[in-house]
Amino acid sequence: MPTGLHDPVLNTRAMVIMGDLPGIQDCDIDLRRCLPRFFGREIQPRLNAKLALLLFAALFLSLGVDSMFALNGAAQQGSATSANEVAGYGKAEPGSLPGAIPEPEEHGLPQKAVEIARPFGFPITNSMIVSWIVALCLIIFARIATRKMKQVPAGAQNFLEWVVEGLYGVLEGILGRHLTERTFWFFATIFIFILTANWVGLIPGVGTIGWGHQTAQGFKVDQPFFRGANADVNMTFAMALVFFACWIVWAIQEVGVRGFLKELFAPKGESTGLLKVLLVAVFFAAGCLEMISILFRPISLSFRLYGNIFAGENMLEAMARLVPGFGWLVPIPFYFLELLMGLVQALVFMLLTAVFTLLICQHEGESAGAHD
Repeated sequence: MPTGLHDPVLNTRAMVIMGDLPGIQDCDIDLRRCLPRFFGREIQPRLNAKLALLLFAALFLSLGVDSMFALNGAAQQGSATSANEVAGYGKAEPGSLPGAIPEPEEHGLPQKAVEIARPFGFPITNSMIVSWIVALCLIIFARIATRKMKQVPAGAQNFLEWVVEGLYGVLEGILGRHLTERTFWFFATIFIFILTANWVGLIPGVGTIGWGHQTAQGFKVDQPFFRGANADVNMTFAMALVFFACWIVWAIQEVGVRGFLKELFAPKGESTGLLKVLLVAVFFAAGCLEMISILFRPISLSFRLYGNIFAGENMLEAMARLVPGFGWLVPIPFYFLELLMGLVQALVFMLLTAVFTLLICQHEGESAGAHD
């Protein structure tokens, strides 16, 4: 099982990007005029429809990917069992049943989410339960914070305005005002959801409460009731697929189909004669490589987030088993590390998707912030 899939290089790049963002402190954003545009009554039905469509698409794709991984896992388990039976044929001890091979005791977090129920043939995993809880809590909090907007914010409204202002300033420094107004609803939602899901997965009891059996080392949980939402590759892959569906729509809306293909395959700059013919061939080959890179971006996005969160939860469990009798004390310093890692991974996912959007939606000759 993987024990550490951190990506320090990309985390460093994300923090460097944040450190170089221009004009975040100088962003003149009147939140009491900005928030009603995103949460006010005049566009609230449209925003609710977008958020509902986003959550539905993510959950639907998560179910599809979950079924695919479950089938592959069952096939691999069957082939492994057959191989074990062939390897152990003729070596069984007297009185033992043929094919009864003891399985090695598994420690740590399972690589895939555990199915805990199947009502009406609908599979429900422990990671799906956590993702639903996180989404429901965020929706309830947003409704409470924006139910009675005040000129002098306090409490939940004040906290929500602070989060929205910070995210809007960061994205406006990268994408410019025009693209930020069009895409802010997605990037803010994905950042807040990933961050909340990462931190909820660190709550004591997530992954440690469930059905199990008694062993010589103590009680082992076989089917935990809860599992971190982003510690399941189905959830991270679904979010990456939803982003790239939005990415294609935004690109076509900004530059059109012709501009989309021109951005990928057309030569850049001015040239004439034989050099222009050579550049056409070179940029076409580069565009083909870029298409391959684009196709692999959902995989890299999903496995980067999944690997870091999965490795962090395994590290916490390993620290809990390190010193018998002090399993509650040893992981405490690492909880602060995982809190920071959850924030960094949410920022990395948001910043990478924002940069991907800028690269394809940026008009020729424009730079970041030129849409103002």
